[in-house]
Amino acid sequence: MREIVILGAGYAGLTAAVSLAGRTKRRDDVRITLVNATERFTERLRLHQAATGQDLADLRVPELLAGTGVEFVAGWVTAVDAAARTVRVDDDRMLTYDTLVFALGGVTDTTVPGVDEHAYTFGGLQDAEALARRLGAGGTVAVCGTGLTGVEAAAEIAERYPDLDVLLLGRDEPGATLAPRARDHVQAVLDRLGVRVRAGVEIVKVAADSLLLADGSTVPVDVVLWTSGVRVSPLAAAAGFDVDERGRIITDPALRSVSHPDVYAVGDAAAVQQAFGLLHGTCQGGMPTGVHAAVSIERQLRGKEPKPFRFGYLHVPVSLGRGDAVVQFTHPDDTPKRLCLTGRRAVWYKETVSSAPWPSFCRMLTFPASGSLAWRRGGRYTR
Repeated sequence: MREIVILGAGYAGLTAAVSLAGRTKRRDDVRITLVNATERFTERLRLHQAATGQDLADLRVPELLAGTGVEFVAGWVTAVDAAARTVRVDDDRMLTYDTLVFALGGVTDTTVPGVDEHAYTFGGLQDAEALARRLGAGGTVAVCGTGLTGVEAAAEIAERYPDLDVLLLGRDEPGATLAPRARDHVQAVLDRLGVRVRAGVEIVKVAADSLLLADGSTVPVDVVLWTSGVRVSPLAAAAGFDVDERGRIITDPALRSVSHPDVYAVGDAAAVQQAFGLLHGTCQGGMPTGVHAAVSIERQLRGKEPKPFRFGYLHVPVSLGRGDAVVQFTHPDDTPKRLCLTGRRAVWYKETVSSAPWPSFCRMLTFPASGSLAWRRGGRYTR
């Protein structure tokens, strides 16, 4: 029996599990096990909605896996022994593997002093819901980080709670990676919603009632949401896999660990090199890496070598509350094109690509064991 263990049931890990199950459904010599800390599937793309008290779909991983034959194990991965090919779960269970798919994605980087003690993050659904409970108390809400996660959160909070004073702070202008028209639209919506923006600042410490900036000044706040930076699980480095400076597993062109070829790395856990540079951590790249890992493992089961992973970005969808959005279309290297959508058309587009992933997973179950695959959900993937 070929034991395939997948760690993490986020977008990349769940995609890998369902896709591989669809491609090996006629085999009786393969067992697929998916390990995740909780049974609930976290729609990370919608955590800013949960943070404002909106109900998200209650997607359960065992239900999403129903009929696939994939065994689900709920528990925290506490160690990986690469030499013994074992995974320890909750310190009291041991799984063995022939092939491992490492999909333990990233979480918010909380290394700045005071963040762990005084700030909310989007580490998971419970964190977002905890912020929602606090927002009802009023005051000044500081969203730290002017990247797209921070922009979405600030807009959502300002729209949902118009009496709050929402402050968005970070090094760059909001929408800095977008083309001028899309960037201007982001700024116009933030202005309309009453979000105050302070760009060009570095936050060096978070206190109970203030932020300390690098220039020595302080900003009084009542609530802090930290969205700046991402860090990955330290388990990969601890296992002895070759990792980059951020702890991501360095992969070969087929997404295998360069130091341990029996290990595939996908999503935020992987340092995936393409012609234009490294993939950045979003589900836009994560789901295609999950599909490719499944394709590659199935090829190896048939005695063939896996093919290189090739990917190109398609768009950057950004929600700006429930009534507005912007969609920046991009070149494959993620640089912006002139084309963008704004307003209600962008809302429809964003909601379509952010919808529950199960319809895509269902289609994966019908994929033949071999054949061409075109990926169009958030990015371009071809083989």
